Amino acid sequence: MKVLFAASEASPFARTGGLGEVVGSLPKALNRLGADARVIIPKYGTIAAEYKKNMKNIGNVTVPVAWRRQYCGVEKLEREEATYYFLDNEYYFNRENIYGYYDEAERFSFFCRGVVETLKILDFSPEIIHCHDWQAALIPLFWREFCSGQQGHAPVKTVFTIHNLKYQGVFTHWILHNILGLGDEYFTPDRLEYYGKVNILKAGIVFSNSLTTVSRTYAEEIKYPFFGEGLDGLIRAHEHKLRGILNGLDYNDYDPEMDYNIYVNYNQNPDFKQENKAKLQEELALPVNKNIPLLGVVTRLTVQKGLDLLIHILDELLELDVQLVVLGAGEEKYEQFFSEKASCCPQKCRTVLKFDEVLARKIYAASDLFLMPSLFEPCGLSQLIALRYGALPVVRETGGLKDTVRPYNEKTGEGNGFTFANYNAHELLFTIKRALLLYRERETWNRLVANALQSDYSWEKSAREYYSLYRELAAKPVLKEGAVV
Repeated sequence: MKVLFAASEASPFARTGGLGEVVGSLPKALNRLGADARVIIPKYGTIAAEYKKNMKNIGNVTVPVAWRRQYCGVEKLEREEATYYFLDNEYYFNRENIYGYYDEAERFSFFCRGVVETLKILDFSPEIIHCHDWQAALIPLFWREFCSGQQGHAPVKTVFTIHNLKYQGVFTHWILHNILGLGDEYFTPDRLEYYGKVNILKAGIVFSNSLTTVSRTYAEEIKYPFFGEGLDGLIRAHEHKLRGILNGLDYNDYDPEMDYNIYVNYNQNPDFKQENKAKLQEELALPVNKNIPLLGVVTRLTVQKGLDLLIHILDELLELDVQLVVLGAGEEKYEQFFSEKASCCPQKCRTVLKFDEVLARKIYAASDLFLMPSLFEPCGLSQLIALRYGALPVVRETGGLKDTVRPYNEKTGEGNGFTFANYNAHELLFTIKRALLLYRERETWNRLVANALQSDYSWEKSAREYYSLYRELAAKPVLKEGAVV
């Protein structure tokens, strides 16, 4: 099974969040199952020199951007368990950041058309192109419009994965002709039109042969207006090809027994977590006391993450015998609030306003509870890392949080965390208080930590689901040109 992953990110070359983690890990898991899964991303200026020096040019193509013709170099790198291709155009990609520019529509339209054109010279003929998020959503459309059925092109099926429906790539109507090179027949509500604008994400939903998202619960949620971000009707129209497949975690990368970023390595012995707690308390100038429950938050500071709930009950929470550590950056109002709270309560609260991978690992290893009261969460990575490091998640029952965190059952002793259903601040506080009562019952608590450490959300199971999907899709007959399976 030959699969080409097309995305705007792939760890370790370019990553801003969960998308990069998935595209960096899933192909390797598929290859361990016997697939030949490869990855194609832009060659950003931010990619480390240690990777660039080992890339080999395998040719170049001319990429149409409407009426313009742009150069695109194709470079290849074999690393660990996967092969990677990079599309090189310095004007579009040799910049200080991955995202955040005025010409995002043009940059990623170039990338999508570049992927399609690159197939003509690539030393690899995929059966499946697996596209991720709006930045790669035009590939199924461009394949259908410009390549499907052409001589020299093998039959290819497309899979499109929505990692977060909130980010859709919405631009003015002007780009339809002047960037995408498409006619007005595509500017209809059942295609790309979206309240008078062009919605690029819709191209992936409409023209892909199979549609997936990153958890079973989220696949159901996005069919309804609250989670559907204005596209719930379109999702329902294409639900026959929609499937939810839970993201996994790279257990080789996140391994408390081998992780050199944390203070003390450990496996199933919870005592070593207490050593990590004491070291983190010391580093952050909190009172060093292994018996005080440590609550960790590692997140983007945005409304999606449920921070309004935490803000509402934080004074009541800090009256309890706890310590809170917040690591993240994002919206100014949240940064200001948590900074001021740390200044007012230096014995209880610490806030670090940046993304720091090493400190994040230390917080996962040191925390007793990990707070994640999200408004919505397509899959979530942080709760998977927390479980891997034995920090019990406190989560709202939404998306992937509901699919991965099993609430503690007092009768059976089962569960690996704590959950609450409604988006309600005091329901969050009640759940935290319940967890803190159990923290004092050391035998029960240690059993819960052991349950968390034994939870298996590695990529193997999810990779098998994707492999099965690819096989089903590849076995379907090739329909006439222009048709969608």
